[in-house]
Amino acid sequence: MPTTVSDLTLPSATSAAITTTAMPMTTTTKPMPNGKLMQSQNEQQQSTELNDKSVRNGLKESEEQQFIIKYRQKYYDIRRFLHNHPGGINTLRGLNNSDMTTRFLHAPPHSDAAMYLMKEYEIKPTQLQNDTKRRHRLHQSVDDEQIAVDNEQEQVFAESNEKGIELLGDNLHEEDKNNNQLDESMEHLVDWSNAMLPQISHITRHYDEWVHKPVDRPLRLFGPTYLEMLTKTPWWVIPLFWIPVISKCLWDEFSPIWNTASLNELLFMTAFFAAGILLWSFLEYVLHRFVFHMKVNANTHPLLCSFHFMIHGLHHKVPFDSMRLVFPPLPGVVIASILYAPLSVLLPQPRIVLAGALSGYLCYDLMHYYLHYGNPSLQHTRFMYNMKRYHYQHHFAHQDMGYGISSPLWDVVFNTRIHLRKLRYTLRWR
Repeated sequence: MPTTVSDLTLPSATSAAITTTAMPMTTTTKPMPNGKLMQSQNEQQQSTELNDKSVRNGLKESEEQQFIIKYRQKYYDIRRFLHNHPGGINTLRGLNNSDMTTRFLHAPPHSDAAMYLMKEYEIKPTQLQNDTKRRHRLHQSVDDEQIAVDNEQEQVFAESNEKGIELLGDNLHEEDKNNNQLDESMEHLVDWSNAMLPQISHITRHYDEWVHKPVDRPLRLFGPTYLEMLTKTPWWVIPLFWIPVISKCLWDEFSPIWNTASLNELLFMTAFFAAGILLWSFLEYVLHRFVFHMKVNANTHPLLCSFHFMIHGLHHKVPFDSMRLVFPPLPGVVIASILYAPLSVLLPQPRIVLAGALSGYLCYDLMHYYLHYGNPSLQHTRFMYNMKRYHYQHHFAHQDMGYGISSPLWDVVFNTRIHLRKLRYTLRWR
């Protein structure tokens, strides 16, 4: 059976290699006895079949590398967005090579940030046309029987399957009840091919609006490589660095009195450790709300604007950058040292409180990474499941609410809590 590919399945970067492999083999057969000639022809036929099978496998791999959808009259490849979709990957199943317009209009309204992010995956019309021509040439090399295709086969009729998905080619007759329109791009304000931090001071007037319009692309913060590397931190560096620090603080305080202290004294010191964790949760809220989300306008000093982008703005601009989801240890040490100074004067057990605060910070940073890249289950990890939804709402819909990462406690206290909508289905991100 010939392999059939939808009109919207574009070949990947491996297409050229696949086409080369699929070229018919031309050999010159010298006169030989009938038996040997038949054997040579069989070998050539087997070789051709292997090539055809290889090409079809290559086509299948090419298709799996793309996830093409149509919204209104534009086409998008959202393959790299699937696992980052705030609404879960299961809400996108069955949409590959389909028109999602009707389903999108019946869904809850998407935020402006979500609509802006959608522009990142748009396929340009010229790219779609050129790749379609290459795809047809590729299929001609796979099977000569598919040289001619009827016009009726090329036209895709509007149909609905059991999930209510409309196939490509559907003409939209419904009014856009959600009133979602793609915002005009603001990315002309900066040059993404150069270091971003030196450019921020020049866009102060538009910075607050620009930084809250997310994109999915690589971001270089500094020009020099040695500085750029300091801004990228794998998640496992955080426990590797901070667990020994926390253990040392606790060991220095508990080990001298472990055999001599009474139970009340040990409970008292444990209470200081718990107080440190609570202190961090409060600092997490205050820093996130008043420092990381400080108001930046046209009158803000350019250096302050650049500082904001460096410590948190870049995370909202490129929320899917896995190397910038946790706080680098070096600036973390500086902040911890600054916070420890008043604790050493005001509290009787400052090192234990510091150990508790650092433990809270460690949980916060690792949890932040998991909320972006994990797949919490409603049945087994309900708290993490709700916090993932909560944090995504903060990113893409309510940037001025939901400042708690490890807990919504202080959002409840200070009335900045995001109320999650009750869903009729369970979200999954893997």
